[in-house]
Amino acid sequence: MFELQNLINLLETQNFNATSDDDLMPSKSKSKNDLIKAAVLIPIIKRKNCFKVILTKRSDNLKQHPGQIAFPGGKLEKTDSSAEAAALREAYEEIGVCSSDIKILAQIATHNTITGFQISPFVARVKDTISMKIQIAEVAEIFEVPLSYLMDKSNYRIETVTWNNNKRYFYNIPYGPYYIWGATARILKGLADLR
Repeated sequence: MFELQNLINLLETQNFNATSDDDLMPSKSKSKNDLIKAAVLIPIIKRKNCFKVILTKRSDNLKQHPGQIAFPGGKLEKTDSSAEAAALREAYEEIGVCSSDIKILAQIATHNTITGFQISPFVARVKDTISMKIQIAEVAEIFEVPLSYLMDKSNYRIETVTWNNNKRYFYNIPYGPYYIWGATARILKGLADLR
């Protein structure tokens, strides 16, 4: 079983200045200056005898990325003092977890998406006693995936899709009824690659 302390040890030995794309090919759609800044929280919680990552299924009514599996997060607002502040604010807005119940462990590599976002991900430990509350306008469902499953590279698949007349390759992680792909899968693959 992969333990949280193993991940913390791996995070402490890394330099996360690099940027990666959400698929396996460099994105040429927008320059870095034109990307919309966003931040996400990768919340880890202990359930019984294992650690799990909290994920959301986005509402089907959203304009961007409807129905996709995602971390709590979103665009930086003018009122956010930093990307970390945005990730904490979004976690509260989307799943009802207060910043006082969250400990940021590390900021990992920034991810650029083909849809025009530059995402700053933050790995965080959340208190085991939290209760979550869905913000129904944005989130259809909250679910948890064992950290050990996400850290196992054999659970990752590579698929292709044609987008804007170009064939693109991307990671996905099947988990029960959930199809984790795009930026969420790429960020998680980055963590799994630390092993």
